[in-house]
Parts: sequence; C-alpha cells; structure tokens
Amino acid sequence: MTETIGFLLNDTARLFRRSFNARTRDSGITALQWRLITYLKRHEGVRQGPLAELLEVEPITLSRMVDRLVEGQLVERRTDPADRRAWRLYLTQHAGELLDGMRPVTDALTAEAVEGLSADEVDQLHALVERVRVNLSRRICKEDEAA
Repeated sequence: MTETIGFLLNDTARLFRRSFNARTRDSGITALQWRLITYLKRHEGVRQGPLAELLEVEPITLSRMVDRLVEGQLVERRTDPADRRAWRLYLTQHAGELLDGMRPVTDALTAEAVEGLSADEVDQLHALVERVRVNLSRRICKEDEAA
C-alpha cells in the first residue's frame, strides 16, 4: 500500500519529535517547548495570543508552557505598552545559551534523518517540503478569510 504524502509528512514529524525528546530528555526541554523558543527567537516580543495561533495550541496550553519556561528562566513576560492586560514574550540570555548548546543535538538529528541523501537531494527535499508548507499556508489563510 502506498502511503499518502500527508501520512508520510505527519509520521516523519512524529518520529522527529520522538527522537528529539529522547535526545533532549536531560535538558528538560520538549520538542513543543523547543518550537516555542524557536518561534520566539524569530518573533521576539510577540503577544501570547498570536503565538498560540502560530503553534496551533490553545491559549491556556501556551500560558502553561510559558509559565514553565518563565520558571526555567528561558522566557520573560513583559507588559505590552499598548495594552497593559497583554503580555509580550522575550527570550532570556539563558535561552540563547540553551539554543546555542542544543544546536549540535538538532544538527545531529537532522544529519541522521537525511543520511544517505546527497547534498542536492537534501536541498531538493527542503525546497519541496517548503513548497508544500507554503501551499497549505495559503490555503489555510484563504479558508480563514472566508470564515
């Protein structure tokens, strides 16, 4: 039986998360927390609501995750100058050090995942998966606009 592209991508992502969690167990950082930290690095100062949407988690789930990362001194909440009821999220210096320290782990996981592929094949895989992501992102945006 031939698997669908959706199944293959989803199953591959599951295996990536599982392997990541096994390799980072001692650090206390899960794959979802890593995703949150990585998004924050790209979108420093984002409010919790939009970040929950980016991560596709419920706001209360994100709030609990952020609570844990604040306790771990990886994230800090700052009041939004435009809305004192809202929080903006920032990485701490400790988070930057953690990101740098875990880079070899993520690089090794990626190397393992693409083992046996040539550099050109890795580039092609990256381009193809990115195109699929863009196609789905556009589709989701159109569906959100129609709703």
